[in-house]
Amino acid sequence: MADVYSAIAEAEVEVQERLAGVLELRAADLQQREMLKTYLADIEFPKSADVLDAGCGTGAVSRELANRLLGGHVTGIDPSPVFLTEARRLAADILNLSFVEGDCRNLPQADQRFDVVVFHTTLSHVPNPETALKEAFRVLRPGGTLAVFDGNYTTTTLANGDFDPLQTCADAAMAALVHDRWLIQRLPTLIREAGFSIAKQRSLGIVETAESGYMLTIADRGADVLAASGRIGAELAEALKNEARRRLAAGCFFGSIAYGSLVARKHL
Repeated sequence: MADVYSAIAEAEVEVQERLAGVLELRAADLQQREMLKTYLADIEFPKSADVLDAGCGTGAVSRELANRLLGGHVTGIDPSPVFLTEARRLAADILNLSFVEGDCRNLPQADQRFDVVVFHTTLSHVPNPETALKEAFRVLRPGGTLAVFDGNYTTTTLANGDFDPLQTCADAAMAALVHDRWLIQRLPTLIREAGFSIAKQRSLGIVETAESGYMLTIADRGADVLAASGRIGAELAEALKNEARRRLAAGCFFGSIAYGSLVARKHL
């Protein structure tokens, strides 16, 4: 099954609305917030910076960026009008933040428009991420900063051991939710080829055990994907979801994804 995010504007409205909720659930997770704060601290924001959040979704990262800036402005861009409706609602009281509908591979903004461009869990969903990076290079001012944060989705696991049935859910979910699970491994080369110089790289990650929010949605999504594809029946899909919850209650749940961040600069 293809990554739904890679053509999100073409998805059914109900699907987009459900995924909007998942995006906000993930953004509220404490481990996700800590990773966000960690890599944003690697960015030197100029005074009154103009910042682009490319593939902003419901605007969680855009809101964080806007609250960090002193006198600057954040523009969030996303192809999903459903996501943007929610983004505008959640940011109604933030004056230095606006949203635009569009594709990060064909940005509507002029050359050298921004000081900072951020891709937060965006590029792994984008067919031809090279094009998006070249567009980021185009709209950045000389000396501007590119920041990319994404999952190493090849590491996604719900398993407690070999042949764990919940790992099948994790694998199915990633196949349905991520276009390029190997993006983070290829990212340094892609960024250099786009014309940037790498300034900082980090290895990050999340682990959910005693409590789970986002990783439980991965188990559920994977079970649903397997059932929808006809690989398993509805009863087994429900049993897999129940098994994830049984493990949570028993204290033996494990879910993890490694992430990486990279900050690069456009030469003066």
